[in-house]
Amino acid sequence: MNLTITRTGDVTLVRVGEARLMYPLLSDFAGSVTSLLAAGDKKVVVDLSGVNYIDSASIGCLMDLYRQANAAGGKLKLAGVQKRVETMLTMTGAQNFLEIHPDEASAVRSFGG
Repeated sequence: MNLTITRTGDVTLVRVGEARLMYPLLSDFAGSVTSLLAAGDKKVVVDLSGVNYIDSASIGCLMDLYRQANAAGGKLKLAGVQKRVETMLTMTGAQNFLEIHPDEASAVRSFGG
């Protein structure tokens, strides 16, 4: 799994460096983000700008991470979502929960600090 994790202030950026986010990569992806949340990261942005395909398992994984972040008193937001991926999120209703921003900078700014 090609993931890059950096920080901008108190916001953690998780950049997915895979064109297709799906099984079997989900386990590593979910584990990495879950570890960040468990370590106390409250503001997490998942940058999907390099991802052009996700499947239903990926959407379920993102929704689970969203729930984990909320349960921990944090927020998980998406950035750089390509049109095809956004269509999948819309078709499943996930965009009603997952906050989507055009790029990392706007996602970071949306945290207000």
